[in-house]
Amino acid sequence: MIDFFPFKKTIPFMSWGKATTAISLLTFLFSVWALWDRGLNLGVDFTGGTVIEVRYDQPANLPAIRSTLEKTGLPEVTVLSFGTSHDVLIRLPVRSDANAAQTSNRVMAALAAADAGVVLKRVDFVGPQVGKELYDSGALALLVVSFGIMAYLAIRFEWRFAVAGMLANLHDIVIILGVFAFFRWEFTLTVLAGVLAVLGYSVNESVVIFDRIRENIRKMRGATIPHIIDDAITRTMSRTIITHGSTQIMVLSMLFFGGEALHNFALALTIGIMFGIYSSGLVASPLLLMFGIKREHFIKPVVKKEEAVV
Repeated sequence: MIDFFPFKKTIPFMSWGKATTAISLLTFLFSVWALWDRGLNLGVDFTGGTVIEVRYDQPANLPAIRSTLEKTGLPEVTVLSFGTSHDVLIRLPVRSDANAAQTSNRVMAALAAADAGVVLKRVDFVGPQVGKELYDSGALALLVVSFGIMAYLAIRFEWRFAVAGMLANLHDIVIILGVFAFFRWEFTLTVLAGVLAVLGYSVNESVVIFDRIRENIRKMRGATIPHIIDDAITRTMSRTIITHGSTQIMVLSMLFFGGEALHNFALALTIGIMFGIYSSGLVASPLLLMFGIKREHFIKPVVKKEEAVV
C-alpha cells in the first residue's frame, strides 16, 4: 500500500489519554444537557404537518417566498428548493384551527398574489400519529444498529473492543444530536439517515485501528500495550487522512452546493466525520487501556508437554 503521508516516528497518543478523555467527557455532558434542556427541533416528518410542492415558470426566489408566507401569519414555515431551481417545497406544522386543504389554499393565495406564475403540484398531510410512529421507528433503528455493531465487534475481536468501540460511536451520535439541539437545527428523517450513516462510518475507522492493534500485539512482543496502540494509530493515519479527507470534500460539496434539502443531512455527516476520526483513535483506544487489555487476550500461552521418561 502506498503511504502518501508517512509518519516515521510513533506519535504518543496514549500519553494524552487523560486530556482527551476529559475533553470527550465534557463534550458528551454538554450534548446531554442540550438534549435535556432544549430538546430536538423535530421537523414535520416526526411532528406531522402539511407539505406543499409548487413550481414557478422561472427560478424561484426563496427569500421572497419566505417573506410572503411570513406575512400571512403562518407559524414556522419551511421553504426549500426541491429538485430544480423552479421547484419549491413548503412545510408547515400541524394546526388545530385549519386542515390541510385550508392551509394549502391560504398558501397558494398568498403565493399567487406575489407571482401569478406559481403552480400547485401536490399537497401531502402527515398526521401526528404517523409522525410519532416514524419517530419511534427511527429510535428503534438507531438502537438495533448500535447493538448490531457491538455484536459484530465482540465476535470479530473481543468484548473489550466491542464496548470501547460502541461507547466511542455513541459518543459521536450524542454529540451530533446535542449540537442539533443546542442550535435548534431542524431534525428530520434525512438527518436521522445521516446519523445512521455516521454509525457505520465511525465503526469502520475503529475496526481498522483495532485490527492493527491486534496485529501489533502478536508482532511487537517486547513493546508495552500503550506503545502498541500508539503505533497502530500512527500507522493508520495516512489511510485516515486520505479516506476521511476525500469523504469530507464530498460532504462539504453537498453542504455548500446541495441546497437546503440536503443542508442538514450534510451537516450531520460533517459533524459525525470530524468526531468519528477523533473518537476512533482518542476515545476508543484509551478506553481499551481502562478496560485492561492484555496480550493474553490474543496470544495463548504455549504449554510444553513433558517428555515421557523411558
